[in-house]
Amino acid sequence: QALSKIEGMGGRGGNLQEMRVRPLAKSRVDMHDFCNPSGFQRSPYLSARGNFASIFQGSSEEGYKAYHADKYDEDKNPNGIINFGTSENKLCFDLMSKRLTQADMNMIDPPLLQYPDWKGHLFLREEVARFLTYYCKAPAPLKAENVIVLNGCGSLFSALATVLCDPGEAVLIATPFYGGITQSIFLYGNVKLVYVYLDSKITGTSTRPFQLTVEKLEKALQDARAEGVSVRALILLNPQNPLGDIYSLSELRDYLEFAKRHELHVIVDEIYMLSVFDESATFHSVLSMDRLPDPQRTHVMWGITKDFAVSGIRFGTLYTENQDVANAVASLCYFHGVCGPVQHKVAQLLRDRDWINQVYLRANHARLKAAHTYVTDELKTLGVPFLNRNAGFFVWIDFRKYLKTGTFEEELLLWKRFLDNKVLLSCGKAFECGEPGWFRIIFADKTHRLQLGMQRIRKVLEEREQEILAEEKEQPCQSDQDGKADSTDEVIFVSRHQEPTCASSSSLGDLIGLLQQQMRSSDWLQKNTAEQFA
Repeated sequence: QALSKIEGMGGRGGNLQEMRVRPLAKSRVDMHDFCNPSGFQRSPYLSARGNFASIFQGSSEEGYKAYHADKYDEDKNPNGIINFGTSENKLCFDLMSKRLTQADMNMIDPPLLQYPDWKGHLFLREEVARFLTYYCKAPAPLKAENVIVLNGCGSLFSALATVLCDPGEAVLIATPFYGGITQSIFLYGNVKLVYVYLDSKITGTSTRPFQLTVEKLEKALQDARAEGVSVRALILLNPQNPLGDIYSLSELRDYLEFAKRHELHVIVDEIYMLSVFDESATFHSVLSMDRLPDPQRTHVMWGITKDFAVSGIRFGTLYTENQDVANAVASLCYFHGVCGPVQHKVAQLLRDRDWINQVYLRANHARLKAAHTYVTDELKTLGVPFLNRNAGFFVWIDFRKYLKTGTFEEELLLWKRFLDNKVLLSCGKAFECGEPGWFRIIFADKTHRLQLGMQRIRKVLEEREQEILAEEKEQPCQSDQDGKADSTDEVIFVSRHQEPTCASSSSLGDLIGLLQQQMRSSDWLQKNTAEQFA
């Protein structure tokens, strides 16, 4: 739709026959979510595709630009924007800077300054295979010949979409999901996404909010096919961004069996696999399964960006047993290669298993857990519901009670209000969430920035709460029951009027508050039976 509008402006780039595809129904995909040509001045120097790329952005890109123009700095810019929107780990710079500057990292051999095998230097692919074998708990040693190295997982998504799908075909993905995937697969390959909408209500076979089930996958796939859309693949994020969900082995097997039945490729993004920071949660890699239902159509991605807190080093890796896919992706590595000296550093890092296990992961998990606890305790004090998970750098927060009308327009206004108060969050629409009012906050940051950022968030929420109360006094209030998520053990609800407690009793107070909320829910006892607990 947006491309057609740009085409109608006349001038260069008018022929879009190769890019046009059968439009999906509005319930499936609406490209206006990503760009809006209204008021856009077409550049005569760009093709229609180039013009479209220049406006292909949402609130996440707008906020990211604002942050870089006004970054918070404790000394130089204390009134700048604090970034709780970009998923980066800012807790381990001391550990990584020390390790990456040790003597073994600084070697330059002639091969590192020459063109490599486009799949990546063999010494690095062998190290990646050993690393994934160990940390993914693979039942047999993984092979270097199945490893491809690119400059980040965004490039991997672009390459895989290009070699697995033709222009106009689609990939299945559950919402909410990391919105950068849309840009990765659409701008290069003109491949669309078909959404599997998840919601906070626990219905059908679901046992937790925003749960992905095979029934939901089947419905989304059949709806897309009924609209004439050719779906070629399924994307799984594990751990899931922004929810923090970790799929069980039985769930993974069900998803893969579903894909096999419909001859779909499965792209599994496991980029947060080492960022599970609580011992109560266990991550299961697809590569740990004894038998993959369809190994020739299963492709696993990982990178060091998240787990090793180095988002500035662009490195991603693909593991696939399908040599046709591997060779096709490798041909695109000419555009997405990793420079030789960086390949050496990454290999040295991945082979240092003692440092990773004894120093880095221990410290990183402890720091992530402490930061997560601080932010969630603040949310409990504010009486704000959130999804309680133990993986990744984010918390999925329910701000729906701060929306008077419960629309995405109101969600965007709240997002802008946070930004005006110098704190950047990510709103649910950036993740294609089907329910207005959900936000993602990144907690993997230093204590002083977390404290100041949460103060700014508190200020906005308290002001918004007072405004809603004033509006309700002026007009009869409507029931707000429809705008609240189910009160379950998966979503933490705390009384809005909870009194402050001392540190020693906070855990007990939180538990009592949670139990009170659960007991008030009319269907809690029916849903949480003794059989389910067993």
